[in-house]
Amino acid sequence: MLDLDALANHPMLHIRAATDADWPAIWSVLEPTFRRADTYTYPPDVTEEQARHSWMKVPTAIFVACNDQGAVLGTYVLRPNQPGQGSHVSNCGYVVSDAARGMGVASALCEHSQQEALRMGFRAMQFNFVVSTNEGAVRLWRKMGFEIVGTLPGAFRHPRHGFVDAYVMFKQLQQP
Repeated sequence: MLDLDALANHPMLHIRAATDADWPAIWSVLEPTFRRADTYTYPPDVTEEQARHSWMKVPTAIFVACNDQGAVLGTYVLRPNQPGQGSHVSNCGYVVSDAARGMGVASALCEHSQQEALRMGFRAMQFNFVVSTNEGAVRLWRKMGFEIVGTLPGAFRHPRHGFVDAYVMFKQLQQP
């Protein structure tokens, strides 16, 4: 696992809890991804207010990854995957700005989210809907120890590829 103290002091990347003041920068990261409609189930015409409610109000915790100058490079949300008897399994969603792709931001966010999930008492992490054509994410999540535990045939309507599969991916964070 990533050393969070080392990450917090990394000269290029700082991950911290998001604040309401971060919303304009977070939206500038989310909007292009949501508008492309090729990796998230948000409708491409989602309004800023709808996205803000979903990203900033519903999750248990919201984080941002910033560079040395404080620019937001990526963000993630962390929440229970299910209520009640399933609330020990966490769920996350990650988005990295187009300009920061390939810089290790998604890896750092995923590592950080696993540490946060453990700190918050979660025992596992599940991604409910990883679009199969999002090959970079599938490859990264597998590298990070997640397994594909289910395939939802044709569950995602991709704007270029038509109906494609979505994966359910899972990782045990601590022994049951």
